[in-house]
Amino acid sequence: MAANLRRAGEHPTRVTTLRQTVIAGIKVALGAVLLTFFCNVSVAQKTPRPATAAKPQVSADAARGKYIVEGVAMCGQCHTPRDDSGAPDRSRNLEGAAVWLVSAEPVADWPLVAPRLAQSPPGTDADMVKLLTTGIWGGGKPLRPPMPQFRMSTADAEAVVAYLKSMHSEPH
Repeated sequence: MAANLRRAGEHPTRVTTLRQTVIAGIKVALGAVLLTFFCNVSVAQKTPRPATAAKPQVSADAARGKYIVEGVAMCGQCHTPRDDSGAPDRSRNLEGAAVWLVSAEPVADWPLVAPRLAQSPPGTDADMVKLLTTGIWGGGKPLRPPMPQFRMSTADAEAVVAYLKSMHSEPH
């Protein structure tokens, strides 16, 4: 059969080598096409659709806000009720509480209660962001001690608000 395929003056091993090279090239090209197809199918299945792309961002903001609230600003120290031993009652996290701190010097308007923050912060989103970025409450008044006058970035303040609004009350 090799004799039928060869041209005049060509050696039989050259034809066989050429045929093997062509077949190998076709196999490589076909493999590349299949690999590209299956990789694209796999990536397409894992890529979120635009309609669901916003959900992970909200979750990421809330997770960042949780880190700030619980690990940096330590809001639960004042805004979470305490149990009989004086420890924060985590089953009522950020539900508002009597202020347990006492001023070293008399302060006329020392707060008696830290407001509830969980689920429904005590102001609009814009009020809360302003408070956390400037230390000024909605009416233009600075925060009263012992509340720290934070100077968070807008992104951090928005993350805190997202977390506070995402919290769910637990039945007691």
